[in-house]
Amino acid sequence: MGSMAPATPEVKLLINGKFVDASDGGIFDLHSPYSGKLVGRIAEATAADVDSAVNAASKAFPAWSALSPAARGAPLAKLASLISDSKDTFAKLEAQSIGRATADFFDAHYASMQFGYFAQAAYATGHSSLNTPGFLNFSLRQPFGVVAAIIPWNAPLVFLSKKLGPALAAGNTVILKTSEKAPLSSDYVAKMLDQAGFPPGVVNVLHGHGQVSGEAICRHMRIRAVSFTGSVMTGRRIMRAAADTNFKRVILELGGKSPVVVFEDADLAAAAKETAFSILLNSGQTCMANSRVYVHDAVAAEFVKLFEEQIRSRKVGDPELSSTSFGTLADKGQWERVTSFVEKGRKELQQEGAVFLAAIPDVPEDSQLMKDEIFGPVVCINSFSDEAKVLAQCNDTEYGLYAAVYTKDLDRGMRVAKALESGMVGVNCTSPTGAWDLPFGGYKQSGVGREGFLDSLNDWLENKSVFMRVKGLESAAAASGPLGR
Repeated sequence: MGSMAPATPEVKLLINGKFVDASDGGIFDLHSPYSGKLVGRIAEATAADVDSAVNAASKAFPAWSALSPAARGAPLAKLASLISDSKDTFAKLEAQSIGRATADFFDAHYASMQFGYFAQAAYATGHSSLNTPGFLNFSLRQPFGVVAAIIPWNAPLVFLSKKLGPALAAGNTVILKTSEKAPLSSDYVAKMLDQAGFPPGVVNVLHGHGQVSGEAICRHMRIRAVSFTGSVMTGRRIMRAAADTNFKRVILELGGKSPVVVFEDADLAAAAKETAFSILLNSGQTCMANSRVYVHDAVAAEFVKLFEEQIRSRKVGDPELSSTSFGTLADKGQWERVTSFVEKGRKELQQEGAVFLAAIPDVPEDSQLMKDEIFGPVVCINSFSDEAKVLAQCNDTEYGLYAAVYTKDLDRGMRVAKALESGMVGVNCTSPTGAWDLPFGGYKQSGVGREGFLDSLNDWLENKSVFMRVKGLESAAAASGPLGR
């Protein structure tokens, strides 16, 4: 008798520490974008499931928030270790769900660092004041209660950790909603939570489409804060929902159309290698990918040659193979979106033939290719001669997430870095270069708020002022006279 084929994984909702079906039994299928095979049957959360998750989180909140930071940190530290030990499994899950090449998968390390840091860094402090005569005043930092995180499909483990780590460390209980395109890695984390030591209800994991469960989360009156990473369009919907309901705290990390300026004195080999890596990482499906590159006239031809060599060196294929350095786009819808942009650009520029790994030269500044976030491996490479003019072109966008400049002139590098309207700027480097202890976020429509080791905790805490009249301080107030009041 032959061996039976393994059953397709069933991904359920985690509510109050138990894995359950959707309340109406709804499911949707998840297929590999590379092979087309069915890789998961996913429970589709309903508004009623959101209610159940909120009820569970509400019941868990008093005990969880009453723990010391060290006690809350213990399961966070354990989770960091479990994720690190399972890095190969996570890489395979992302390859199956969104076609991410396992060769460039760093997300498990990133997530482990996030949870490890916030396991020890949750000592939120207020401040005290004796500046009001007769009073000892102070402020408190306290958790909101039930909060939510809505994460994207392009790097789900990264964003799960960036949001869950500080939210839980601050003492909140959390509803996490995954993207319908990439629920597998979050489900694997959900299965680790009990072993890590999280009490039931502290973390609840829902899967499904934004129009149903996402909308219910953003309009729920007992969810007091929500953090979202994704498109500008969805970010607007979340802001409207918050305004229409309870004005919950909203933290948004949205899109980008990141420019890079390469001056004539730059290290061209490094600039070409790093800009190519930026736009090809995760098949170009990253919010801070440098999709607009401006190169000085004097070196433009040489730069394009070096850049194309970097593109040709990439091996496209099965994302689960270690030899593959470029996987697939996330699904058919993403493929159609990216190729439609390329086709429009081809017609605008009257170019022959279709391209996919596209480096498109001499694109008009008013083209959709230059204005809209494509979210794929498409980069526009234009030349320039005037610094002031190219900076105006870089800033002529409603995005402002990441920008970069390559030059050996330190004065020019700092001058350009200051002038670029962006939340993050690389000098002689480009995305995904960053720093754990500096803010991550953007100007303009690229987001609201900042994430990072030293910034994220504040997003998940309320600030309370306490005014305490103290006997014995009144005499000092009286003695100080009118000018002391």
